[in-house]
Formats: sequence, C-alpha cells, structure tokens
Amino acid sequence: MPIYSHSRLSTFEQCALKFKYKYIDKIIPPLEKSIEIHLGKVSHEVLEWLYIEVKKNNIPSLDEALLYYRKKWDEMWDPKIVIVRKDLTREDYYNKGIKFIIDYYMKNAPFDENTLSVEEKIMINLDDVGQYKIQGFIDRLVYNLKTEEYEVHDYKTANNLPLPEKVDNDRQLALYSIAIKEKYGQDKKVLLVWHYLAYNRKIQSRRTDEQLKKLKEDTFKLIKKIESTTEFNPNKSTLCNWCEYKSACPLWNDNPPTTKEEIEKTISEKKN
Repeated sequence: MPIYSHSRLSTFEQCALKFKYKYIDKIIPPLEKSIEIHLGKVSHEVLEWLYIEVKKNNIPSLDEALLYYRKKWDEMWDPKIVIVRKDLTREDYYNKGIKFIIDYYMKNAPFDENTLSVEEKIMINLDDVGQYKIQGFIDRLVYNLKTEEYEVHDYKTANNLPLPEKVDNDRQLALYSIAIKEKYGQDKKVLLVWHYLAYNRKIQSRRTDEQLKKLKEDTFKLIKKIESTTEFNPNKSTLCNWCEYKSACPLWNDNPPTTKEEIEKTISEKKN
C-alpha cells in the first residue's frame, strides 16, 4: 500500500483526474513549479536555516537572514518558472519574500521558544496493523516550557487569511498532532500554530482527543474511497489556472489526449 500524505489526499479532493494523472499514471510535467511555490520554498528554507542556527546558539542578524534569502532565491530559481498573474513580476515576488523575512524576524526575535526540531518527518499508522500510513514533515516543533505543551508550527505564504472554521477543521496539522501524541504521550497537549507571513500573523487552534479520533477514522475512510474509485472525473475550479495538467484536461481541451504518452506530449508542448 502507498504511504499517503495530506497533499496526496488534498489532490484527490481537489480533482480526482489530477490525482489519477499524478499518482496513478505517474505523469510528471516538464515544469511543476509556479513562482508562488518558489516563494514558499525559499521562505521555508530561510526560516528552517534560521532556527537551525538558533539551536546552535547562534542567532543570525536580520542582514544575515536577508542575505541568505537572496542566496536561496537565486540558487533555487529556474528560468522556466511560471508567473500566472500578469500584473506581477519576479521582482514583486522577490520583494514579498523580503518583507516576509523582515516582518517575521522583527516579531519573533530572539527566537527563544525552545524549538525542538525543524522539518521533522512524522509517520502515522491509521490502522492497527500499520498497513495504511500518513507521512508528513513538521515545519517546526516547539515545546513551550511555560504552558507545558507541544506546538506544531507551519509557515504559509498565501495571500488570503483562512476563515476560522477552516482553521478549526484543518487536517494537516491536526494529523501532525496525532503523531506528536503518539511519540510523546497521549496525555500531552498540542497547540497548532500557522504563521501567515503575508499578514505577519499567527493563527492558533487546538483539537480534542475526540476530534483527533474522528479525524483518524475519516482519513482512513477517505483513503479507502480513493482506492475504490474507478472513475476519476475532473473538477473545474479557480485552481485550474495553476494546474500543470490543464492543457490535457477534458474540461479545457475539446480533443483531450487519452494515453499516457499523448498526455505527456500535450502538457510538454503547452509548456514549451
């Protein structure tokens, strides 16, 4: 059985056809990264580096953090990166990231939150025999000495703040909190923390043991639904504009390709 992830599950919920192309047919587009993804990855790299240095008892200056941001932006840049929004340029996105780092640094220095790890890999068993698993990576794990609770921190570079009900029903960090309880004790308290860098805001949420139990059950049911699906129908939404398979999709192509080779050729020609 494959190891699932939050992003894998979300892809199915977003569009079953995209899930089929990506995870079943294993069609790899010639370009998979938008500038939004680039900005997100670079920002994550900088904050990961920052806390690794802090754990070494070396607090980088703001100038050092900005220099590291510039270095990673250039190292990770690919000339083929797509900018969907025509009213924004590469420089606009670059400057967004600069603001993210400055705002975060000024708000959180000296970073003395007792960070335990960054990019920690977690694995959750969804059934008793370990046949179905969820894998993920925690951006940053903290043990708050004052509140005596673990904190799962996640960095977001989205342009929109989520509604409260979306935060309180978020699956990704809630799954991570299950892993933390399994590792450190079911009686431990876990706080979920999202850093929305575009707004320089922290949003927090908690889950009860009953909620986590139901989440585990619902996630298992979703996986069983995926595995029993035989018709992977497309779903039209605003996310289509960022979809790497759009040119091969029957909702956007009057004569859609049908074989793996044809699909790969179509999306390759579109990118080129």
